[in-house]
Amino acid sequence: MELRPLSSAARHRAGDLLLWAVLGTPVAYARLTPPWRPNEAALLAGVLALLGLAVASARRWPLAAVLAVVAGSLVDGNVVFAIPVFGYLAGLRSARAGPAAAVFAAVAVTGTVLNLGLLGTEPATWFLLASVLLFAGVFPWLLGRLRRQHRALAAAGRRHAEAERRSAAERVRLRERARIAQDMHDSLGHDLSLIALRAGALELAPELPPAQRAAAGELRASVAAATERLHEVIGVLREERPRRPPGETVADLVDGARDAGMIVDLRDGADAVDGAAGPDADLSPLVAHAVHRVVREALTNAARYAPGAPVTVAVERAADAVTVAVVNPRPPAGPLPGPASHGSGLLALRERVRLAGGALDAGPRDGGWAVTARLPRSGVGPLDADGPEPSRPAADDEAHRLREARRRVRRSLLVAFGAPAGLALVLALVYYPLATAGAVLDRPGYDRLRLGEHRDALGLPRRQADPPPDGAAPGCEYYTDGNFPFAEASWRLCFIGGRLVSKERIAS
Repeated sequence: MELRPLSSAARHRAGDLLLWAVLGTPVAYARLTPPWRPNEAALLAGVLALLGLAVASARRWPLAAVLAVVAGSLVDGNVVFAIPVFGYLAGLRSARAGPAAAVFAAVAVTGTVLNLGLLGTEPATWFLLASVLLFAGVFPWLLGRLRRQHRALAAAGRRHAEAERRSAAERVRLRERARIAQDMHDSLGHDLSLIALRAGALELAPELPPAQRAAAGELRASVAAATERLHEVIGVLREERPRRPPGETVADLVDGARDAGMIVDLRDGADAVDGAAGPDADLSPLVAHAVHRVVREALTNAARYAPGAPVTVAVERAADAVTVAVVNPRPPAGPLPGPASHGSGLLALRERVRLAGGALDAGPRDGGWAVTARLPRSGVGPLDADGPEPSRPAADDEAHRLREARRRVRRSLLVAFGAPAGLALVLALVYYPLATAGAVLDRPGYDRLRLGEHRDALGLPRRQADPPPDGAAPGCEYYTDGNFPFAEASWRLCFIGGRLVSKERIAS
């Protein structure tokens, strides 16, 4: 017979049943041990039912379970053993600390008003009850919350390790892509260059008929286009940016295009001021590179698809942004022969502008073509507020979560040990004036007491202190000198027939 493992729900039910049995044992033992009082069975059934309800609700409503056992401890003192258990479970199972703090504060305030205001409980009894709430409820809750934070830290550590493993695998994959790209460049690039060279030689051969020379020219153009596409593919595999010659500005690009025979008009606001600054001045490196890339790609496309058409390059500057536009009219003789464009260059250009915090618009205009980009000077700002934010790498994100989990654990550890001490001090500060009010007999007052005097003539405090643990002697009264924080009994005064017959200091 094969034994199957219990399901998660079955394990939870078994654990809850065991917890109910453990918590109900002291209650049942006390109720079933003689002497028996009236309605003992009904009280036992009620308390056990209350504990069962607390156990059943502790998974979904852990704070409600805490309130249930606190209320049950008023009926049966043995239920107090369940308070630290459910306090710990509340800290372990509650995601937020605010509701628990509100519940414990409400219990403390309600108990204080009930005991001191309505029932007239002695301050010592109130202090004992408040200490039970602190060390049996609040402190276990803090330990449970600390355990929860430790679990979160362990989970964050596992996620961080997994992210590091994926990041290492990604680095290996990128290195392999770069190696493949280099192999493609070394082999295919050289072969395509030789094919283009031979096709160009055939295009210029005078002994060939015009039709064959034209076919050779088309072959050369196709090979040149294929070479360029291969270069783009290699760039994607390498994931590296197209390189910008050091110090090259937009003005240098325009001059190079003019040298190649293009008609280009550069309109730059910076030139009107100092002529030498150029449109790349006082821009962040990311934005300057994006502007350079826009102009370069637009001039390349104009030379390819609108040969002979005049091109206008305009750069406009505002206080927080720069706008660059490259516009050309319809080409007079049509585009050069070659393969149709697939738009991948514009996609890459649009992504480059977006990463710099700007927006790109490209399309037909008045029969020609226009490329316009608007970028913030600093590379970030209002222009990219609506755009998608580049996500951080998974490893960085998990590292941030791990740091946050560690910070929460450190804070929970500090609170777990500092909060009980602080609350105990607060309780002592509250208890002390309650215990000493009207019950302090100081040293000078004690020294003035004379044996044989009548009690009414001694001017004693209106309240007495609690007697020492070994019990009170008959006919004796006890007073405190106000010792902090518990104001324990310090003096014992004994009377016979209403007159003081002895006085002594109680050794503490």
